[in-house]
Amino acid sequence: SVVVEIAVMENLPVYHGPIGKAEGERRLTQDGRDGCYLVRNSDSVPGVYCLCVLCKGYVYTYRLHLDSGGSWAAETVPGVQKRYFRKIKNLIAAFQQPDQGIAMPLLYPVTNICIALLCHPQPRRETQTINDRQMVE
Repeated sequence: SVVVEIAVMENLPVYHGPIGKAEGERRLTQDGRDGCYLVRNSDSVPGVYCLCVLCKGYVYTYRLHLDSGGSWAAETVPGVQKRYFRKIKNLIAAFQQPDQGIAMPLLYPVTNICIALLCHPQPRRETQTINDRQMVE
């Protein structure tokens, strides 16, 4: 379902949401390392995501999609057999290896600060006022 798909993406620190192609490329070139990568929404195809990786100053983009059976796949170069993964994190782990049909392995995640904080929030310190004194639990 779309709700499950969105929830999965929102828990992925490299997911940047609907930032657009130009902003995605800007974030990768700002990092500047070959093999840095992020995931964003596709500009042209609703419900499809893009895996973007920087290689020698150029951003390569591969479409990611969730099929009706709940498996994730990436469109890679022609001649490489499409592989399906039950979890998006497993797809990313596979593409961290060489010779997977993309420009270069995924080496350096470019995390979305907002998503990373939502996924891994800092523990809150609860305070309680007792007799006009704040107590930290």
